[in-house]
Amino acid sequence: MHTPRPVRLALTLITLLLIVVPVAGAQSLNGSRSSVNRQELQAKLHDFSYMETPSRVNRFVNANLLVKIPGNANYDLHDVSYPFARPAVKVFVERLSSQFRSACGEKLTVTSLTRPLSEQPRNASDQSVHPTGIAVDLRVPSRGNCRTWLNSVLLSLEGAGVLEATQERSPPHYHVAVFPNRYQQYVEQLATEGSPTNYVVQRGDSLSRVAR
Repeated sequence: MHTPRPVRLALTLITLLLIVVPVAGAQSLNGSRSSVNRQELQAKLHDFSYMETPSRVNRFVNANLLVKIPGNANYDLHDVSYPFARPAVKVFVERLSSQFRSACGEKLTVTSLTRPLSEQPRNASDQSVHPTGIAVDLRVPSRGNCRTWLNSVLLSLEGAGVLEATQERSPPHYHVAVFPNRYQQYVEQLATEGSPTNYVVQRGDSLSRVAR
């Protein structure tokens, strides 16, 4: 049976919305095909290239399409071959690490950023967005209350539709894909509203308030 074109367009739109818009209350740090699809879709919506080789990464750095993620008083880099990412990722890392250190009294550790296709690990998804520069991997904190805090923040941001986060098992780390336009708008909205620093303070063995 032939489906009228307006109906086909409506069905296509509904499908895209199901991919793009997070479902309230359904956030999880478990990996899923729909999560990977949302990450890939954001890379396509931004028209981001998949960098094939180290020389391609260097070209993007020289063109200021990727910025350096150097580390600071709130976060370190560990075995990161290409310490560069899209500007929104740098904003995310610097905000999150500042809040993490305030909450836990220790630094956040970044273990991976942009990776060219030629240097993707064998177990990487063929839809991985690391070669586009919008992904960052974070070390899982050793302290339970810090893990709880970081889980809560990542789930909160995922619920806001500004990123996708997955807790990977081999090796253990958080994979985070930042959605640049949405995340920048989110941060700007917080500034417009005059939101407080959103830092979480530690009280004994518990943490108060989830940062945004």
